[in-house]
Amino acid sequence: MPQLAYTTQPIVAPSILSADFARLADALATLETAGADWVHIDVMDGHFVPNLTIGPPVIECLREHSQLPFDVHLMIEHPERSLANYKAAGADLLTVHVETCPHLNRVIHQIKELDALAGVSLNPATPLSSIEEVLDIVDLVLIMSVNPGFGGQRFIPQTLDKLQRLKAMIGSRPIFIEVDGGISPQNAQSVRKAGAQVLVSGSAIFQANQEMKSVITQLRMPHKASTSCSG
Repeated sequence: MPQLAYTTQPIVAPSILSADFARLADALATLETAGADWVHIDVMDGHFVPNLTIGPPVIECLREHSQLPFDVHLMIEHPERSLANYKAAGADLLTVHVETCPHLNRVIHQIKELDALAGVSLNPATPLSSIEEVLDIVDLVLIMSVNPGFGGQRFIPQTLDKLQRLKAMIGSRPIFIEVDGGISPQNAQSVRKAGAQVLVSGSAIFQANQEMKSVITQLRMPHKASTSCSG
């Protein structure tokens, strides 16, 4: 069974895209000690997005070094061809992009048949209407708050309105709302207030070095002082 189960608690999922790729196992250990809830793994194919990252062999190696749930974000074309490989490598949650799945319903069912949780992601310019028909079968919706492909980008402010509308669409369904891109302690409270539950953060966490635990704590339960900072 998947290691993930729906909860209403805030979740911090650090993105290892911002880690030192020569020391990924060490990064996982550090994240676990710092209190991360999940590990967000960005898979890029150099086609759907202009970057190339890691695949199943690396994820399989990383799986041996962490007990945290692996939140695998497939920014790749034709994800249906390799879903089984990513699940076998250790993915607990597999998220595909609506932009790459003309048969989205079928792909979501494929993920569930692999006994993983199924997520669907939308790029900043993709309308929420594109996922209306699958809200009854998905476990997570990931809203990109930057254009995907590279870490360290600025948060797109219009994401806040999109998150609010998504939360209204979901209603009482037990679906994780995740946001990825430019998330930091300065905008975390605004993002959570808009409806996000799972915060993916890379640069803000990994650049903190010895203060990583503090940053994760701020992302999960931001200080009131940060309310003056908008996205």
